[in-house]
Amino acid sequence: MGIAADLWRVPVPELCRMKWDHALTGFRTYLKLERALSARTVEAYLRDVGKLRAYAEAQQPAIAPQALQLEDLQAFVAAQAKQGLMATSQARLLSAVRMFHKSLLIDGQISADPSELLESPRTGRHLPDFLSVEEIDAMVQAIDMARPLAHRDRAMLETLYGCGLRVSELCGLHISKLHFEEGFIRVVGKGDKERLVPIGPEAMHQIGIYRTAERIHLPAQPKAADVLFLNARGGALSRVSVFKLVKALAAKAGIRKAISPHTFRHSFATHLVEGGADLRAVQEMLGHASITTTEIYTHLDREYLRSNIMRFHPRAKAVR
Repeated sequence: MGIAADLWRVPVPELCRMKWDHALTGFRTYLKLERALSARTVEAYLRDVGKLRAYAEAQQPAIAPQALQLEDLQAFVAAQAKQGLMATSQARLLSAVRMFHKSLLIDGQISADPSELLESPRTGRHLPDFLSVEEIDAMVQAIDMARPLAHRDRAMLETLYGCGLRVSELCGLHISKLHFEEGFIRVVGKGDKERLVPIGPEAMHQIGIYRTAERIHLPAQPKAADVLFLNARGGALSRVSVFKLVKALAAKAGIRKAISPHTFRHSFATHLVEGGADLRAVQEMLGHASITTTEIYTHLDREYLRSNIMRFHPRAKAVR
């Protein structure tokens, strides 16, 4: 590798640990400052690379990060697969490993990147569950409007579905970011990147009811003064609370699919694409960095595609 890689294969465990500590400190700085990733994403990357560290330190002799070579990484991936790690999880793990080596390269700790030739597992195209319009209506109707904060729950469901937000974006939505006159909200997404998302009349209407009927009476805590959706104590609503709400309403509505707040995001995108929306417009609204991520929502069922071909293709007419 150009920096006498074998010299880094130190037999002294303590020295190896020091080298890993140093490398991971630099990696954290790289993710936060150069990549401008959110704290949650940074911790996720560090957890994944922590698995590589545990594997490397368990070898005889232990392997410092600067000494890792392609065969070491391949053996690590094989070990993870043997433990039953799904292909999608392996792909995420390899993304972290590649990012880690990029930081080592930039920092001058290695002169060549062994992860460049590391092959990702084939993950296939996962088609996420989504709700029909009728199922979404059933979940909305399942809200007991006599309960405290029922208007908040209704407003949250309409915002999740009407804007295609991630649950973290919903919980972090600020009143000062609502631009109802223009029909937009300003959302802080992954990597603390802001984007403008259109918001429809139903979501705006329900948010308005919630603000005048419920939120105005909540004892908003100082840190949550500008947060839109609050809990009963006046603090920012947690992601876990939204998960529990969605699952409870799905069960009450008799929906047997694996439902989470993200299902509303999938439904938002699926219904737009099925309705003929431009894929790049959907990409912009979802805040996807790559169009390939958005393309998964083109999973129209085969019968729908076939019926359209039969109706519109010039060679689909019956033979006379």
